[in-house]
Amino acid sequence: MSGRMVCVDDFEEFSRKHLSKATWEFFSGGSEECQTVLENRNAFKRLRIRPRFLRDVSRRDLSTTLLGERVEFPIGVSPTGLKDIAWPQGDIYVAKVAAEMGACMAVSTFSNSSAEDIMAASPHGLKWFQMYFMPNKVFTQRLIQKVERAGYKALVVTVDLPIVGKRYSDIRNKFQLPPHVTVPNLLALKDGSEQDSAKDGRNYGMGGSPQDPAFSWKDIDWLSSITNLPIILKGILTAEDAGIALDHPGVKGILVSNHGGRQLDGVPATIEALPEIVRTVGDKLEVYLDGGVRTGTDVLKALALGARAVFVGRPVIWGLTFNGEEGVRQVMKILRDELDLAMALSDCCSLGDIQPALVVREEVYSKL
Repeated sequence: MSGRMVCVDDFEEFSRKHLSKATWEFFSGGSEECQTVLENRNAFKRLRIRPRFLRDVSRRDLSTTLLGERVEFPIGVSPTGLKDIAWPQGDIYVAKVAAEMGACMAVSTFSNSSAEDIMAASPHGLKWFQMYFMPNKVFTQRLIQKVERAGYKALVVTVDLPIVGKRYSDIRNKFQLPPHVTVPNLLALKDGSEQDSAKDGRNYGMGGSPQDPAFSWKDIDWLSSITNLPIILKGILTAEDAGIALDHPGVKGILVSNHGGRQLDGVPATIEALPEIVRTVGDKLEVYLDGGVRTGTDVLKALALGARAVFVGRPVIWGLTFNGEEGVRQVMKILRDELDLAMALSDCCSLGDIQPALVVREEVYSKL
């Protein structure tokens, strides 16, 4: 069976056939009409690569640094929650693969293993922790202290979820977590005053939001005041917000993301939003991207438009569904090897060789 798995789409098709309808649509679906889910992928296809040739590409180096920490290639794991629905102990296995391959993993608050257990399973791997700004500041501060002690290197703060988007398929399917699936990062910090299901994660995505809807820029400053960890804002899509981020010293990076098309439907594809954000922040902040990345050429295009790295979420879920740890390893190797191939075929020996002139929009290319 594994011999037929030659690209990420093969793993997606396997998952579509083998997951239950409700679980498949939970992972693959988005909000409302899923316009943004589709555009995240289609927008990459509207970009054309302009390769150069006759330069020595016999040796290629895919390594880079993320906030000063070395990674072996610029493809990380997005903070995708509830992996245990796809494969038991999914977060543990993903963490092991990421560490083994020298990739960064952003661990979700809604992981089904605790932040400590995930770190213990692969202590040498670079890990960031994704978090929401909880209504209870004491709760939020305790969560941050917990991940600091565990050894996480950055906080990825989700900004695009003041309220959970309307996800038609989850509503129709009456999606619910299986009784055995829990969210330890929330349960371990609960106290007697926090008993509703939004706090323990059991109805996340079905109307229960973990985030304080009053969350604002002043809270970013408060977060900076209680931690020395660098803050990465996940969900910024406009130059205006990127510019405001520059005024907040604790912010060190932006992850251009639209929540996989699961929040506000109709927003730009992330690859479309990327250039204006890169132009705005220049070299003052690191910029990353997730959403729609399925091939090595997608990665190449994102790097050419200014992303320092890309992150993938659903492809990791498809790998888990296929064969647990080994499935994730296959998916990550496919993406890494496809990027290496794309670099060789466009005369790029290192990530520094990947320049904006390498990529043009489809309509621009037709006029050249």
